[in-house]
Parts: sequence; structure tokens; C-alpha cells
Amino acid sequence: MAKQQDKVIISCAVTGSVHTPSMSPYLPCTPDQIAEQAIEAAQAGAAILHLHARNPADGSPSFEPAVFDQFVPRIRAATDAVINITTGGSTRMTLDQRLAYPLQLKPEMCSLNMGSMNFSIHTAARKIKAWQHPWEQPYVEGMEDLIFRNTFKDIKHILQTLGDGCGTRFEFECYDVGHLYTLAHFVDEGLVQGPLFIQSIYGILGGMGPDPENLVTMRTTADRLFGRDGYRFSVLGAGRHQMPLLTMAAVMGGNVRVGLEDSLYLGRGELARSCADQVRKIRRILTELSLEIATPAEARDMLGLKGRDAVAV
Repeated sequence: MAKQQDKVIISCAVTGSVHTPSMSPYLPCTPDQIAEQAIEAAQAGAAILHLHARNPADGSPSFEPAVFDQFVPRIRAATDAVINITTGGSTRMTLDQRLAYPLQLKPEMCSLNMGSMNFSIHTAARKIKAWQHPWEQPYVEGMEDLIFRNTFKDIKHILQTLGDGCGTRFEFECYDVGHLYTLAHFVDEGLVQGPLFIQSIYGILGGMGPDPENLVTMRTTADRLFGRDGYRFSVLGAGRHQMPLLTMAAVMGGNVRVGLEDSLYLGRGELARSCADQVRKIRRILTELSLEIATPAEARDMLGLKGRDAVAV
């Protein structure tokens, strides 16, 4: 008899650090907007909320703990969703800046990019006719000459200080097949223990393309490296590739991630008015596929998290 498929974890990445306010009027930038969209996404069915901070004055990416503190406690008070804080921040931040708030909060989960890479949306600048803030155009165009840094030493530092030191587990962001092998290295070194939560990412310039075959390649490679029962597989499709790839992931027994960090759209030519719009859409698709949605409590159990009572704030 075939094994019954697990419930599907929906993650929601609320704002990120890549898109800018000129790209969508619905991108949450202020603490109030981030809190409101995160809470609504959780109410719509997201079990995990992946959070970045932005400068309330102009929407630029921020690492300041004081800014995170304006919305994270509100989200925790209003929902039982797992709080997942970025350790990626942005390409302009140092490692110490990226870890400033995670080390303060000691959350149940953080994201962890599994390698240094070219990461760019500089071509998106060509589509913007008017910029709201002076920082936006050089920020987007400047990505062409920047690298997101996460060396082996950086990753080791994060695993030891935040993982071992704080009991935080990770959403391992893998943009290419090599990132899976990097993760396997750290498993072999004893710095990572299962169950692993692998977020495979498609459609970012500098990473793997959104071809469906790449999803199969990542899934089968992870099977070889970790064993099917040794990890939880999740899929992030950037931009217009979001819903097709997530549907494919669900059929393959995976989990899904939506949110305005990953795509500003709900459908062809239609901007998503909120992250919850995307959560509700993927939830409808999953339901039509006869799949069940994991609650935050079920997600905690599936991923071996320490529980919200062990978080510092």
C-alpha cells in the first residue's frame, strides 16, 4: 500500500528585500503593513511566516532589531504561526548585521542560504517608468555587480551560533544542485541534524531556472543525499512561475512557499493585493488536489521545532 502523503506546509514570505515600493503599491514596507499582511496570511492558512524588515520611511531593506521589534511581537501575539526570520537580509548587509535580530529573538526557525551566488533582478529596472524613492533605482540596477555572500565559514558560523547556540532550526534555501551538496557536507560534519527543511528555489537570475525538469533534479538529488524520509521538500517559484511550480511540488509530495517576497502577482497581469491572496489561491489548488493543509502545530512537529514558548520575545 502506498504511503499516505503528509499534510502540506504553506510558508509565506511577506516582504523580502528584493522588490521595491515602485514595483507594487501592495508591497508591505511599514511595520503596520508587514504585521497586517503576515497576520492575514496566517489566518488564510500559512503555517510559517518568513520575515524581513524594511525602513518605515522609504521601504529600503533594514536589519535593525528595533524595526523588527515593531512588528514581530504583534504577529506572535495575533497568531500561532511559526516565525521564520531571515539570515539573508540583503546583498548590502554584513553577516553581523544579518544575524543581529535572529540572535536577539532566538526564533524557532531562520532561513539559511546554502552558498554565495550571483543574485539579481537588475533587468527589472527596465520596466519601471517612475521611482518613488531615490534609493530604489541604484539598488536594483546595482545588483548586476553584487554577490550574495555565504561562504562555508559563514554558514558554519550561523549553524553554530544560531543553531547550536539558540536552538533555531533552518529553512535551507537551495538555489542550485550544488547547494544540496553543501548541505550534505554540513550534515556529514555533524553541524546539521534532521529533519531537514529544504526550500528549493527556481527562477532567480543567478540560480536555477524555472524549468519543471529542475524540480525533478533537485528532488531526486535530495533523495540520494538524504533519503526520502530524511528531509522535507519545499518549493519556491519566483515571479510568474510561482503557482505552476508549487502545484507540481504538491503533486510530488512537497510543501510550498508563497508571498510578495517571491512574486508580486496573483495571475497574469494581476498584482496580488496581499500575501493572503496568494495563500488563499495555493490553498484552493491544494484542496482541489485532495491535499490537507498543515496547521502551525503540525508544522512544528513535522520539522522538529523547539516551540514558540522557547523563543526569547
